[in-house]
Amino acid sequence: MNKEIAIAKGMVSRIGMTGAVLTHRPLDREEIKITGEILDHIIAVKYIIDVLMSPEYGVIKDKSEIHAIGHRVVHGGERFTESALISDEVFNEIRQLIELAPLHNPHNLTGIKACRTNLPGIRQVAVFDTAFHHRMPPMAYIYGLPYVMYKKYKIRRYGFHGHSHQYVSERAAVILDRPLAELKIITCHLGNGASVAAIDGGLSVDTSMGFTPLEGLLMGTRSGDLDPAVILNIIGREELTLHEANTLLNKHSGLHGISGVSSDMREIIKAGHEGHALAALALDIYCYRLKKYIGAYIAVMGGLNAVIFTAGIGENSEVVRRLSLAGLEFLGIELDEEKNNAAQAVEMDIATKNSKARILVIPTNEELVIARDTKKIVEQTGSRN
Repeated sequence: MNKEIAIAKGMVSRIGMTGAVLTHRPLDREEIKITGEILDHIIAVKYIIDVLMSPEYGVIKDKSEIHAIGHRVVHGGERFTESALISDEVFNEIRQLIELAPLHNPHNLTGIKACRTNLPGIRQVAVFDTAFHHRMPPMAYIYGLPYVMYKKYKIRRYGFHGHSHQYVSERAAVILDRPLAELKIITCHLGNGASVAAIDGGLSVDTSMGFTPLEGLLMGTRSGDLDPAVILNIIGREELTLHEANTLLNKHSGLHGISGVSSDMREIIKAGHEGHALAALALDIYCYRLKKYIGAYIAVMGGLNAVIFTAGIGENSEVVRRLSLAGLEFLGIELDEEKNNAAQAVEMDIATKNSKARILVIPTNEELVIARDTKKIVEQTGSRN
């Protein structure tokens, strides 16, 4: 951590399914893949520990070299406004927040339990996706519902992708060689899930995702912003259950739902270029909504120093960047086409020399944010388990 170098990266996929595979890439060696019968997360974590200690392609010699484990936990509600050491009390409070994130928090808890089983006594830290947005003012997070709904059920805007928005905004201050406290930044995290944040002086003052990650931009399979009466109408006409309606909005909408082609932006763009009308429409809607949020957040902050593109689409799609910024020159946002075409997942300023606002492509590093917070929390708590 002193040099903030990732000595290994990896992933276990298809847990509990046939063909489960562990991918492991040490810093100084070739990537390897190990297949096996990985029935649950406890076995998956054991595989990870074994590969990390392997004499052939490992990076540590003993479990004692693992001092802490950081977990991305999607929803911290109003209870967790910063990262926290995972005690039994914290674990139970995360479990109580499942109703706010039923698709995410249960899996986060499964990972925590698997690490407890394999590495008993090793401290674990929860780094919450929602925490970065907790300082939004009430006018940004309260919905137009009876206020009692907020008091009783904590229904409000929470925001997500906090690690990514935090990392790229802090990185922008370094690139621009200016204090973060002086900057007005719009961060666009564009992956299969997508969100925009208005960051004024280092604080998130508004963000596009809301009570759940469904609100906001059009996404790979999520609808984004929607008149709430629409889903009520569809539920009545199609006689959908709540579960079916939730699946429709989260799994069968967005780019995939409109185009009928794919949720992958690369395939959408390719199909659009080949004359697929609905793919082209999906791309136009995606970029149009992004442009609206950028304009709205400039108004919210009363100015703009930089707009940042990050995550898979943001870092790699010159088409999305170009279309979403087209026509914003009057706001001082001027894209350099040549630089935009050259920017592929590398840090780069793609604005023209005379642009009043800088346009930055910054590859995100959510894992580094989690590692930094984990290190900080563990050092603050000393030797206590």
